[in-house]
Amino acid sequence: MTSPHRLSTVILPVRRWHEGGRDQWLRAEELGFHTAYTYDHLSWRSFRDGPWFGAVPTLTAAAAATSRMRLGTLVTSPNFRHPVTLAKDLISLDDVSGGRVTLGIGAGGSGFDATALGQEAWSPRERADRFAEFVPLLDRLLTEDAVTHRGTFYSADEARNIPGCVQRPRLPFAVAATGPRGLRLAARHGQAWVTTGDPKIFETGTPEQSRAALRAQLGKLAAACDEAGRDVAELDKILLTGFTPDRSRPLESLEAFVDFAGEHFALGFTEIAVHWPIPDSDFAADQAVFERIATEALDKLGR
Repeated sequence: MTSPHRLSTVILPVRRWHEGGRDQWLRAEELGFHTAYTYDHLSWRSFRDGPWFGAVPTLTAAAAATSRMRLGTLVTSPNFRHPVTLAKDLISLDDVSGGRVTLGIGAGGSGFDATALGQEAWSPRERADRFAEFVPLLDRLLTEDAVTHRGTFYSADEARNIPGCVQRPRLPFAVAATGPRGLRLAARHGQAWVTTGDPKIFETGTPEQSRAALRAQLGKLAAACDEAGRDVAELDKILLTGFTPDRSRPLESLEAFVDFAGEHFALGFTEIAVHWPIPDSDFAADQAVFERIATEALDKLGR
């Protein structure tokens, strides 16, 4: 997967497929985005009381409508997923797409997904414990024809996954993590690593403080890779924008984005993901400026 300077987008699943949803994915491919991701939630933040569609069906439809662009989740989590059923969905999605799927995966949070199935929200430690079991089991399910596993949280009894992924040995994992246990999972199982920055400085921090925090995260990822006996250069490093103190400012102009992207590529990131504009939301942006960024920014950065 590794090559420098990629630009991707995140299309939130808030539009009916035949009322503009399909057009967004087609336009993303026309604009040349490397990957178009979507969130894998049951509902999310300010969009909770409006339309919100499922990630896997949306990506399946996008796979059938597009032909070149990669597709993925950013990210799915154990909050409402089980490795056995998720593996079956992913193998099917990878087949429909012709091998264009990346699985963004994280430990989950305390939002609406955490209690939608009627359970109590898990503590941070339980989320980390579950994630540490979820990822290796999912790895096995996507690479072995039959898997039996008895775990603390997840089990599989001769779970069959024939013929496996189109991508071999399986579709790539982009592991979202900032803590030590998650970074170890990224080092051992990931083909990419994802961060949104440091949430502790989102409200009151500065862009300079954010870059320092990201530099520190990249250093911790490198240390985790060293511990795992792996070259950190093997992993793509993905920055999901919109959650650093810069907020939406990088999308205000082509020049602002080129400055922002150049600073973060220089830190060591290989891919930057920007949200497709949604009017009257935290992701509002001028569509024409957004499309200029998509088509011109990488050339100005020298790719």
